[in-house]
Amino acid sequence: MAHRIVIDPVTRIEGHSKITVHLDDDGRVTEARFHVTEFRGFERFCVGRPLWEMPGITARVCGICPVSHLMASSRAGDAILSVAIPPAAEKLRRLMNLAQIVQSHSLSFFHLSAPDLMLGMDCDPSRRNLFGLVAAEPELARRGIRLRQFGQEIIEFLGAKKIHPDWAVPGGVRSALTAAGRDHIGARIAEAKESALLALDRFKGVLDRFAEEVETFGKFPSLFLGLVAEDGSWEHYGGRLRIVDSEGKVVDEGDPERIYRDTIGEVVQPDSYLKSPYYRPRGFPEGMYRVGPLARLNLCERMGSPLADRELDSYRQRGGRIQTSSFWYHYARLIEILAGIEHIERMLDDPDLLSGRLRARATINRSEGVGVSEAPRGTLFHHYHVDEGGLVRRVNLIIATGQNNLAMNRTMTQIAGHYVSGPKVPEGILNRLEAGIRAFDPCLSCSTHAVGSMPLRVVLVGPDGCVRGELRRS
Repeated sequence: MAHRIVIDPVTRIEGHSKITVHLDDDGRVTEARFHVTEFRGFERFCVGRPLWEMPGITARVCGICPVSHLMASSRAGDAILSVAIPPAAEKLRRLMNLAQIVQSHSLSFFHLSAPDLMLGMDCDPSRRNLFGLVAAEPELARRGIRLRQFGQEIIEFLGAKKIHPDWAVPGGVRSALTAAGRDHIGARIAEAKESALLALDRFKGVLDRFAEEVETFGKFPSLFLGLVAEDGSWEHYGGRLRIVDSEGKVVDEGDPERIYRDTIGEVVQPDSYLKSPYYRPRGFPEGMYRVGPLARLNLCERMGSPLADRELDSYRQRGGRIQTSSFWYHYARLIEILAGIEHIERMLDDPDLLSGRLRARATINRSEGVGVSEAPRGTLFHHYHVDEGGLVRRVNLIIATGQNNLAMNRTMTQIAGHYVSGPKVPEGILNRLEAGIRAFDPCLSCSTHAVGSMPLRVVLVGPDGCVRGELRRS
């Protein structure tokens, strides 16, 4: 008799979701699905709000990465105003976005994934969490906390608070960096770089232990999408949008708004509130693509800073020019932390960071605008339509986690097909299913969190709806 294995909730991710594994009569996996079970509704309740409020409102999409939405929303506002923002404002936005990448990646690696990577996928779940990591690897855990603090302090120096800063606006930003803030950031650079390099060394030291996971955690051909600079180097705020295939061939490249309008489609599936974007010229679901740190490293020619470029060379020597295993998101994330710190260090001597010329003021000059930037988890699109008075009439948000949705479902099917045989599944195998999702670092809501290990309930349900068995993690 066919069964389903349901993991609800998925633990150590940001938000609420579940995984369903479908088995046939012989206990073989036929399909696995990742379901987002919460509904936010931002695209609807933003309708009717003034354009000027949109950065502050949409930042509330996420408590972990509000800066990402500030960037995309304010850029959509810039387009509607038809302004080129002052150079100082762009540099300050870039600085805050780099800080966001550092702090968010630090949370993902050290707090959410390092318990699996440093303690082992089969470790007792009562220890396989942040507190277990602190006990086993106190220095690594301490440095992870400090790295995240480093990024958050920069955000606070610029926007007056670490979470939901009301700072970036259509036309620019509200305030500059202070000299005291600049000096404080500069004093912490050396420690931050040292911590990022330590984490990279520790990860590379355990990578060989996960050879099986590297081969089965979402290793398949796909497209990759993200921003690159004009010279092809790593980018997170401006530049061009590039799409490459799993062989490294450029499929499309150019103006981000043109690619968004002409090539990105969206499908709504009945078992999840998460949309499924795809590359329209290849159809659905063949047009599946991935975004985020793995994609950005596949897309770029170089990181643009010496230590990160050295680590990128090592990364490519291990895995090739294009890496298709989603397990390598962890490795790419650490390289981006290091690159972010180096780029922040390079910016600190720029006098524009202390400038008072921060905003281009204009009225509504276009009826719609598209803002594109790189969130830690991948490319983020904000598309607004407004009336003559600047009231928002239509909103479309395409977030990174949604763009990875098709790839996450395929990853679940690949992991389950490799590890699951029959309805009795060991806890360590269930954790591998969750870890496959954690590799993408999905951000589903960030509105609710639990300390330590969240409860896990796996239910086996027969096709008649009757419960056949149950496993609980408290």
